Amino acid sequence: MHRRRSSKTPKQPLPVHKSQTDLSAWRKGGATNAEKSHQSPDSPKNDSEQDSLEQALSYFEKVPDRVSLRSNPDLQKHLAAVESIAQQRGLPPEGFNVLLNVALSGKLADTVNTRLLKSLVPASVIPEDSVVSSISWLCVSKCSSNVQLLFIRWLITMFDFIDRKEQLRALYCVFFYLLQDEKMCSYVCHLLYLLTTKENVKPFRVKRLLDLQAKMGMQCHLQALLSLYKLFCPELVTITLPGKIKNFFKNSEGPWKAAINTVRQRNFPVHQPLVLGTAQPQSRKRKWNAHLLVPASSTNKVNLEESKVNNADLYTPSQSFPVEQLRTFSQLLQNIHCLEFPSQMASVLTNPLLLHYMSIIKDESVHLRLHFWLSQALQEECPWCVADNHQNEDEFKIFLETVYKTECFLQEGFTSCEEFVYRSLPLWDGACCQSQVLRLLSWIPISSFPEVKSQLYDPLAQLFYTSSLYFKCSVFESLKELLQNWLNCRLFQPESEPASPVHSLNTTLSGLVNVVAELVHFVGRISTVALCLENNSSFLLYFILNFYETVCDMYLRYNLPLLILPPAGVFYPALLSMSPVSLNKLCYIMYRYRTNLVAAKENELSKKEILQFKISSQTYKEYNQYVIAMVGCLWTSNVFQKDTHPQGLHMDDELLKETAVQEFKTSFNIVYHPAMIGYAVQFLQQAFPDDATFNFSLIKGKKWNWYLEYLYAQGLKGLKVFIESSINRVSQATRDKAEEQEDGV
Repeated sequence: MHRRRSSKTPKQPLPVHKSQTDLSAWRKGGATNAEKSHQSPDSPKNDSEQDSLEQALSYFEKVPDRVSLRSNPDLQKHLAAVESIAQQRGLPPEGFNVLLNVALSGKLADTVNTRLLKSLVPASVIPEDSVVSSISWLCVSKCSSNVQLLFIRWLITMFDFIDRKEQLRALYCVFFYLLQDEKMCSYVCHLLYLLTTKENVKPFRVKRLLDLQAKMGMQCHLQALLSLYKLFCPELVTITLPGKIKNFFKNSEGPWKAAINTVRQRNFPVHQPLVLGTAQPQSRKRKWNAHLLVPASSTNKVNLEESKVNNADLYTPSQSFPVEQLRTFSQLLQNIHCLEFPSQMASVLTNPLLLHYMSIIKDESVHLRLHFWLSQALQEECPWCVADNHQNEDEFKIFLETVYKTECFLQEGFTSCEEFVYRSLPLWDGACCQSQVLRLLSWIPISSFPEVKSQLYDPLAQLFYTSSLYFKCSVFESLKELLQNWLNCRLFQPESEPASPVHSLNTTLSGLVNVVAELVHFVGRISTVALCLENNSSFLLYFILNFYETVCDMYLRYNLPLLILPPAGVFYPALLSMSPVSLNKLCYIMYRYRTNLVAAKENELSKKEILQFKISSQTYKEYNQYVIAMVGCLWTSNVFQKDTHPQGLHMDDELLKETAVQEFKTSFNIVYHPAMIGYAVQFLQQAFPDDATFNFSLIKGKKWNWYLEYLYAQGLKGLKVFIESSINRVSQATRDKAEEQEDGV
């Protein structure tokens, strides 16, 4: 990489201001409460590490040029001390200035410089001044291109740990100049992506990126930066870019990832759930710590306290409001027009005030950055997608829980989570992070059917059929929530509102009808197979009927012109189930189907114009067949003769007689039905306490009506509304007369 060099004195790094935290505070564990709690037992070890680190920093600060590692035991000892302490505890803020300067100044061999850079793992934060000073070395070409590349990767990985970003953003032009190096281009684009604000988008930069794209082809990292530029200034970027989020950048965390995890688990062992409040949780843990603090983006803690005293006129509409000063919802409303969104997108997931901001302000750059970061994090940390990553399963569970709570808070799914589910399902064993993955599945945004079928339904079905009963139930629960979320999208999002380019939502009515219909048909298919595999389990049937309880009301409750009945493989097992809960729920579902179908028919007859969507006549026919079967089964005791469904219970009398079942016609009415016979026994015990024969034939006439009232009193409301809506009983006078004649007999 060619750079300008001075013919006289080489450029020196920028001066660094002394930080307030010293090595003694690091030794005592002043950075975190977790270290304080272990101070006493580890005190001798800490003292030894403290002395070793002080000696190492003192040595590297005064190290002469071109010292050989192989022939210098002092260099070997101090380098090993830095590596050991960094891997176990992380380095204090004061160590970064010394180590960065020596690693980038070119004094030592690349082997030593590389080892030093790989050891730069912070215990708490990284001073911005140290980073700015080290960047100045890039401009004088003192270090090799490999070391420069490793430094840029380190800067990306440690971006969230840098305490402030003002001076770093002021060097935007320096980083942009580095794009000319093809080897570094992708990582520099990543860094620029993190630093870019609207003020950084200039015509000459757009032109430079377009020239690089013409030279290098359609590279993902260039598309990422151009996409961000286009969101800030669409008038400057007129080319068409891919609308879907993808993994734009390479993973830059490799050399430091294990050490970061070790230090993070040592310093921040406690996780807290996401709660809606006004106070910021206290921690500096990176990425997805459930109590991650938003790092200060424009000022340190001392300046924050000072600014609270005299900040009445500090912020005007032309100035930005730092998020670290955001404490209450009132502050959010007062400063929402000038809020400075954090560079650390992980902090957004745990900050309810920032989530409110995202839901109110339709800033596509914020969504794009959040979705990019989330896509990277999910891909790089998934235990079953990344080799040798199973030790972080518990932490990944916490991460997925936080993402799910964020989606619930915003009431929308992230396309990055959708891509994660699609990508990981074929590799998933169904056990690791089971509940968390299925919860994410329930927030998948509406997509076209071919994509959902090939990437969701097919791999999910393969996993579903070979999994346990409880997994199957969990899948039905997640699919029910997915259906409800899709229907709520229709209910609460006006058709005139355009879909966000970040969210590939197919929100047209016809698209929603098609996608929802395919989801219901998919559930019908796997339900039929699952009931066969699990011997018509009542537990499984409960979750299946829960799904259809949502389906049966789509027309009236969600204003969706679509009604799909459960398949015969679900209807008949529910009708003949030994569980009164399943039978009662089926009765309620059929009652709601009737209500919706009647409303649909009335709407079709009352409107003269031709409707775009009509309920199919086949749906009415199938419903009538189901009702005939239910009435014949529960009421008229002729189910075997009147059931006309092709997969129904119709049987010839000769075949029924061969079964040798006495009174087979009444075998499934509300007295003898396997799900109801327990109620019939209890009713006889109360109505005829002296009769121990349990003569069920006594339940007729007036006793039949008493029995119905008894069933209704037991909470079988579904049975009640079905009988009242679907069975035409004789008039009350006729019933009274019949009862009098029966009593007279």
